[in-house]
Amino acid sequence: MVLRGWEVEVDEVLNGMPGGSRGYHLLTTVVHDGPPTQSALAERVAIDRTILTYLIDDLAEAGLVERRLDPNDRRARRVVATERGRSVLAEAQSRVSAVEDRLLAGISPTERDQFRDAAQRAARRIHETAPGTDPCAAVRSVLDAPTGPGRGSPDGGAREPRGRGAPGSAGAA
Repeated sequence: MVLRGWEVEVDEVLNGMPGGSRGYHLLTTVVHDGPPTQSALAERVAIDRTILTYLIDDLAEAGLVERRLDPNDRRARRVVATERGRSVLAEAQSRVSAVEDRLLAGISPTERDQFRDAAQRAARRIHETAPGTDPCAAVRSVLDAPTGPGRGSPDGGAREPRGRGAPGSAGAA
C-alpha cells in the first residue's frame, strides 16, 4: 500500500517533469552524483540505454540538462544539469518530500529513516542480482499484478485500475 500510494502521489506532483518519476530520478542522479557519462548513468539508474537516450533528450529539450563532451574521452558525453535543472529539481524534491511525509506520518522520524534505508538496500540488491531489470517496470509489474484469494486481496481479486482510485480509496489523491 505504501508503494502504491507513493507511486500515485509522486506521479501527480511530478506531472510537469519530463519523463515523470524516471526523469526525476535521472535528474537527481545527475545533480547529486556529478556529471556522469551516459553509459554510467544508464547503469546507475538501471534504465535501458535506449530509453535513457529518450529521457535525456526530453530533459535537454526542457532545458534541465545538457550533454557535454567528456574532456578525457571525446567519444563519451557527460550529462550535466543546468541551473534551471537544479532549480526544478529542488522544487520537485520539496514536493516529493511532502508526499513522503504524508505517507509516513504515522511513524517516527527514526522509523522513516529505517524504512527508506531498507527500501534502498532492497532496490540495490535487486539491481545487483538482476542488473538488466528496469526498476520502474518491476514496480509497475508488482503494482499491476493481479491479486486474488490468498494473495492479500480481501475481495477475492477485484482491484481498482492502476492510477487514480475511487474517492476515499487508498489510491485516491
